[in-house]
This record gives sequence, structure tokens and C-alpha cells, in this order.
Amino acid sequence: MKSLLFLVLISVCWAEPHPDNSSLEHERIIHVQENGPRLLVVAEQAKIFSHRGGNVTLPCKFYHEHTSSTAGSGTHKIRVKWTKLTSDYLKEVDVFVAMGHHRKSYGNYQGRVFLRESSENDASLIITNIILEDYGRYKCEVIEGLEDDTAVVALNLEGVVFPYSPRLGRYNLNFHEAQRACLDQDSVIASFDQLYDAWRSGLDWCNAGWLSDGSVQYPITKPREPCGGKNTVPGVRNYGFWDKDKSRYDVFCFTSNFNGRFYYLIHPTKLTYDEAVQACLKDGAQIAKVGQIFAAWKLLGYDRCDAGWLADGSVRYPISRPRKRCSPNEAAVRFVGFPDKKHKLYGVYCFRGYN
Repeated sequence: MKSLLFLVLISVCWAEPHPDNSSLEHERIIHVQENGPRLLVVAEQAKIFSHRGGNVTLPCKFYHEHTSSTAGSGTHKIRVKWTKLTSDYLKEVDVFVAMGHHRKSYGNYQGRVFLRESSENDASLIITNIILEDYGRYKCEVIEGLEDDTAVVALNLEGVVFPYSPRLGRYNLNFHEAQRACLDQDSVIASFDQLYDAWRSGLDWCNAGWLSDGSVQYPITKPREPCGGKNTVPGVRNYGFWDKDKSRYDVFCFTSNFNGRFYYLIHPTKLTYDEAVQACLKDGAQIAKVGQIFAAWKLLGYDRCDAGWLADGSVRYPISRPRKRCSPNEAAVRFVGFPDKKHKLYGVYCFRGYN
């Protein structure tokens, strides 16, 4: 009888905190959250700035919540994966993966990316010899057993956005041709964020151009009738998304610092286009590209009131100090046009890269 009474008392005491199955399930979840350390991944800075040719560290560290030790003290191996987020947010580009002693980098990141590993919980990524395509948002993911967490860091590059249209004239590029046109001019197709920053810095351009996400937009700082209406507010005008194969617009390109010397070649006579190409080669250089003249103007303050040939057959000149007869009202890269390549009316801008 005493044994039976004892069993009844045990049953009552055990059942009292758990009146039903849903409560039991709930308390089990709380028990794990309270007593099991949760993996946390943290980026100390959300945005990092650099430039082409530079080195940069994208910060990322991981911890166990509710413990003073680092996440690396667990029994599971730590897996660190860095990916780059694309403009459509649906795809990710693999950058770097590390697990134990195994390391692997991908694509054009091979040989340029490493983990800093300044401590057991440091998953920061070092990118060396930065290229224009490195611009964008990166995701740091740390996995330990069934636990994982992520952090996102944006890599911004110092540079300049410029509008571009080819010799054929306005609105002659589909999206793929626009990408190629920028690459040919030592640049890449600009992102919306880069165009927006350029607009905030005063870029005003009434021709619509492709951006890297496949949208077509243009920046207006001085509203006027042909550019969205005189009574509209300043801003980046959005044409939306168009067929990348069939639709044709201009393009906005982005370029950054270069490793070399951009200069106007002193020559005793004016040159045809072919003579200009040969003159640069004879001087140990190459005829300069449009991206290089914009980078020299914007980032180095290059100023020259002499119109010169460029690699695409256009003629331009950079003015950093506005003055009479040389862009009197604004600092700009002045565009003369695409003249007949046989005209001996212009000098030439050259570029000599450093090894």
C-alpha cells in the first residue's frame, strides 16, 4: 500500500509542469535555447571602401551566445563560406570556402582571397589586388554542426560613373553590347547604387542607359522638359526593365583608379586616328581609353584644354578648372564627337601601364 501511494505521488509531481503535449513541446524548445549556446556571426562594419588595385579586409567574426568562449571551441568543425550577392538577390557567386585545413577560392578570386584568422573566431576575408568586378555585397556564412548564421558586408570602390554611347550614336546598345562597351573602355557597367551616388554628386544626363541589374535609368539634377518635365523633382529616372537582347539604350559605366600614367602626348603635328595609335606605341604606351580619361579627370584632377583621340575613335579633353574656351561653366570631360578618322585635327591621349 505504501509503495502504491509513493508511485501516485511521483506521477502527480511529474505531470504538474506539463498539462498537455503542446506545453511539453514548447518547454523542450525553450530548454535548448536557454542552455545550448547559439552561433552568432557579426560584421563589425557594414560597408568597406577601397579602390581598384588595393587590398581590403571584409570583417566577419563568430561567437557562441551565452558563453564567453569562441565558437571554435565546439566539437564540430567550423565551415566558413563567403559568397557574393548578385543584383537580383536570387543568385550567389561562390568566392571562398574554408573547413579545417581545406581552402578553396573560385573564379577570378583565385589567388586573391584569404581568411585573416587573427583569432580562433575570425572569419574575415582579405581580398588583394581589387578589380572593378569586386564591387558589391558579400555574405559571410559560418556553419558548425546544425548551427549556422550569416552577416553581409558591402564593398564600395572609389571611382567615377560616366555615360557612354558608341560611334553609331544614341540608343544603339542592347544589354550585352552595353556590358562589352564598358569593358572595352576600361570600366564595368555601373550599378544603381553607383549611379545614385554619382547623381548625388551632381551627375546630370538626359539619355537613358543600362545598369548592371538590367534596368534602364538616367540621373537628372536640373529638371527640364525633354528630361521628364520641367516641374518634376530631381532624381534618378527609372525606365524599368527591358528586353536585354532587343531593347537598345546607352549605358552608364564605372571605373576606378588605374596603375599607370595617363597623359597628353606632345607631338609636333596634329594626327589622324591611325597616326595617333602609332604615336602612342612609339612612345611605349597605348592610345588611352574613355574610362582612363574619366578616371584621370575625376580621381587625379587631370586638366588639359587640348582635344585628343581616344581608343574608341572619339575625341575628348578633360577640364578640372573651368575657364573661357575650355568648358567655362563646369568641370567635365568634354566630348567633341566621333570625327572622320582621317582628319588631322587632333592630338592624342596615351596610357602607359605600370608592371
